[in-house]
Amino acid sequence: MESVNNGLEVLSNVIDKAMTASNNIVKNENIGLFTIKTGNEWIQEAKNKPVPKMLFGEFWFEGELCILFADSNVGKSILAVQIADSISKKKEITPFKLEAEKHAVLYLDFELSAKQFENRYSKNYDEHYYFDNGFSRIEINSDADLPPNTDFETYLLKSLELSIASTGAKTIIVDNLTYLKSGNESAKDALPLMKELKALKSKHDLSMLVLAHTPKRDMSKAITKNDLAGSRMLMNFCDSSFTIGQSSADSNLRYIKQIKQRNTEEIYGADNVCVCQIVKPNNFLEFEFLNFDEERIHLKESNKADRDEVIELAKELSDSGKSQREISKELNISLGAVNKYLKL
Repeated sequence: MESVNNGLEVLSNVIDKAMTASNNIVKNENIGLFTIKTGNEWIQEAKNKPVPKMLFGEFWFEGELCILFADSNVGKSILAVQIADSISKKKEITPFKLEAEKHAVLYLDFELSAKQFENRYSKNYDEHYYFDNGFSRIEINSDADLPPNTDFETYLLKSLELSIASTGAKTIIVDNLTYLKSGNESAKDALPLMKELKALKSKHDLSMLVLAHTPKRDMSKAITKNDLAGSRMLMNFCDSSFTIGQSSADSNLRYIKQIKQRNTEEIYGADNVCVCQIVKPNNFLEFEFLNFDEERIHLKESNKADRDEVIELAKELSDSGKSQREISKELNISLGAVNKYLKL
């Protein structure tokens, strides 16, 4: 009986030590790379944070680091400025919801010169578009010198952090990732910068949209995360991602497609892409939504018979009294194509 009691005592001591060690682990939240809390503690902490609100429909939510990638010259910068303008004015881009409150946006423009930017947002350099004062645009100051013993990337990130403090911006748009790496599109080189941007986002409670180019791709295939240079590594570091494709059925059309999402289910996948065209009705170059469609339709190579059929339909609709804009939406072709077809 005594040996049994001794055994129970030993077992009790082992359990006590294990429980003590377990309690110490829970109390000591930071262990090396890890932060440890109970599941209930994580939920309690999360309850005190606001529910993420949409910035650009289901494509991008508050608090996310999002990547927008596409081929060159399909309109990434045009859409990005439109989104920035939308947020700074609390003005939705139809039909995509904007749930976030009006707030300051910082747009890092490493693509356009000031004159090129002016041209996009004016009528032939006259009657300029009026941006909200909450929209701030950044260019690299070519006259600035790097401080001693400081590399370009470190100085850029420090300057960005100071700019965030100066403008009070809560949303940052970086156009584009390739420039920040001095023209190098290697994922190996871009990854450390993405880590720094994510750390900056977390530190200042920001929402961040990073634009990136794609390498040459097969235009007959659907766009996937693999079309982003260094996709496997970069995709792991972003919360969401979407892309812009150019329609092969009509080169004037674009479609927007979800690639990755965490705060929502997939809404705009391959079976339901958002078809748009780039228009400038007054003094603002923008994406205009036309309809929803299957991506495969825009990967199909048009032949002469298909084109002739569309031309005939466009003329019939015009004869029935439809406007060019109505024809554009009904046939899923751009306004420019409608105008050209009706003249044939």
